[in-house]
Amino acid sequence: MNGTNDGRGAPPSHRAGPSGAPRDSELEDEGLSSDAEAERAPRRPIQVMEDNTLHTRLTKDLGVHYPFVSAGMAFVALPPLVIAVSEAGGIGMLGSAPEPAPFLRARIQAIRAGTQRPFGVDFILDHARAGDLTTREHIDTCISERVPVVAFHWSLPPAAWVKDLRAAGIRVWVQAGSVDFAKDALALGVDGLIAQGRQAAGYNRGTTPTLKLVRELRALTRELPLLAAGGIADALSAARAMYHGADGVWVGTRMVASVEAYAHPGYKQRLVDGDARDSDFTTLFGPEWSGPRQRVLRNRVVREWAGRETKAPTQTKDTIGTTRLFPGLAGGDALYTMPRFSAFVPTPDTQGDLEEMVLPASGSSMARIESVQPAGQIVVEMMEGAHRLLANPYELEADADENDRS
Repeated sequence: MNGTNDGRGAPPSHRAGPSGAPRDSELEDEGLSSDAEAERAPRRPIQVMEDNTLHTRLTKDLGVHYPFVSAGMAFVALPPLVIAVSEAGGIGMLGSAPEPAPFLRARIQAIRAGTQRPFGVDFILDHARAGDLTTREHIDTCISERVPVVAFHWSLPPAAWVKDLRAAGIRVWVQAGSVDFAKDALALGVDGLIAQGRQAAGYNRGTTPTLKLVRELRALTRELPLLAAGGIADALSAARAMYHGADGVWVGTRMVASVEAYAHPGYKQRLVDGDARDSDFTTLFGPEWSGPRQRVLRNRVVREWAGRETKAPTQTKDTIGTTRLFPGLAGGDALYTMPRFSAFVPTPDTQGDLEEMVLPASGSSMARIESVQPAGQIVVEMMEGAHRLLANPYELEADADENDRS
């Protein structure tokens, strides 16, 4: 593993990209409600010292160089992205829904062939049309393959899964959008929390701004690693999250707009072109998995059905294109015909009109994305820029007072 304990030097320095953000960025928090609350809020629970390394609970726990985790996005976060992030000094997460367990094993083995550094698998817990998105067989696969980290999203994992994963030496993280959900996760004995603010892209129940939620969850646990998710896309947003109590960042939308992400080129370009006001919540998508609320890019179909999602036809023979669900795997390359309002995001294998497809996206992240870049470059520039910003807490304090207008 890399980091301060393996003798590996810091990654080469790169020029940090722009760290400023527009005033109406969705990440801009509502501020603290009173002077007393401000006094209680955690401040800089990290050491920003040697070798350009941001030392946090996360880096110490897993022996990585940077407190950077790429979100495990289904269909998009495949082995090339996971490997690139882990090799750059962060933690790459494989998106694993709705892949059958044998395909999951093949993906994990491909990651192991590309990196010896820590990585993880991100599972969605819910029941879809074809059955449970995550099963005991998936968990047993992670145990037998000795995956370093397993993360769960949407619902809480069974207590037996948490117990067995931890007994195998696997760290268990849970993504939480509220204090109550986080408390329930902690009662299961998890090893870390991911604070999913309402700015976060994709499936999201959260109603609390990212920085406020980070402060609230930090108050629940001073010992376990806490990651910030939602609107993290550049050095400034990463630094602010860590300044307010996070031990690292969980980065989704920005990583879709990376070279290694297995996303359709048109999807990536829309993230580059988008801005803070170009995403919204909807329940429109999902014949395959009906009903969950998502934050998505406001394309034509989202605008057309905004405010009347419940009136959208649920039984239709209309199709919007084709794709391949499990590319590169034996038996996984068959064409899948996408029904209207399909919940499956477009990849390079997708043929059809992207204006009719679901494009998970954070508006506040789009406001900070200027180009599609290699994943490793994104990791290094964001983290080294955050390192410099954290050396000047006055700048971060000023930004934190701005209102969240999303």
